[in-house]
Amino acid sequence: MDGSRDNPITIEANPKRVRILFNGRVVADTRRALTLKETGLPPVEYVPREDADMSLLERTAHKSHCGYKGDAAYYTIRADGRTAENAVWTYEDPYPAVAAINGHLAFYPNRVDRIEELPG
Repeated sequence: MDGSRDNPITIEANPKRVRILFNGRVVADTRRALTLKETGLPPVEYVPREDADMSLLERTAHKSHCGYKGDAAYYTIRADGRTAENAVWTYEDPYPAVAAINGHLAFYPNRVDRIEELPG
C-alpha cells in the first residue's frame, strides 16, 4: 500500500503549545505541533525535530511499518539516569498523503511523564 487510497488519517496544525516532559526535563516544547488523527486511535501530537532536545534522544535499531504512513524509526529518551526505550517515533520518508509529518517526532504517552497542551 502506498498510503494514498482510503487514507483514514487527518493532520491539522495544533493551535496550542505542546510540551513533552520526562524525568523533570522538557524533551520538546513547540507551538508548531501537528495533530494526527487516525480512525480508531487516539490523536497523536507530532513535534518538529527543531523543537525537541535531540541531545536526550538516542536512535535505536527498532523499526515498524504502517500501511498508511510508511516506515518508522525510533528513539530512546535518556535523562539523568532514567530511560524510556523506543519512546519516540518518526517517519523520515512518509507516504505523500502524510508528508506533513516528515521531520517530526511523536511520543508514546505511557513512556513519558506528560504531554501537555497549553494555551498558545
